[in-house]
Amino acid sequence: MKKILWFVLSIVICFSTSFFGSQVTMPAINGWYANINKPFFNPPNWVFAPVWTLLFFLMAISLYLILIQPKKNIKAIILFITQLIFNFLWSFTFFYLQNPLLAFINILVLIALVFLTYKEFIKINKTASILLLPYLAWISFASILNLAIVLLN
Repeated sequence: MKKILWFVLSIVICFSTSFFGSQVTMPAINGWYANINKPFFNPPNWVFAPVWTLLFFLMAISLYLILIQPKKNIKAIILFITQLIFNFLWSFTFFYLQNPLLAFINILVLIALVFLTYKEFIKINKTASILLLPYLAWISFASILNLAIVLLN
């Protein structure tokens, strides 16, 4: 029963970030975002929702694998929560504040935090760390996309 509660908590934590991020993102999609210059490699809008859903699910499983460990690693959990905060802050700075440059700075911090989380998770549970790699790859791509938007606008 305890493992089920840890799993539910992991899902709630990760998808709360997703929910709040989407609340600041969605209003800008058909307005400001539709009207800015984007690079040729910008994915179509429909790609983002399924990719982020999968990534948040993988993050939730990753967190769950850390939380069910008998000895809780507070540093790993704090890093994970901190990177989630910066994940939300990217959406806030890019879409709500409509500030791609500030968002680019934010995403660089996010990449560093996810990498540090990966390094901490690998000490605890290899599978948990591996589950973060698609997320790290996606935000690395997103940082290039973000920089291209800064340069084009």
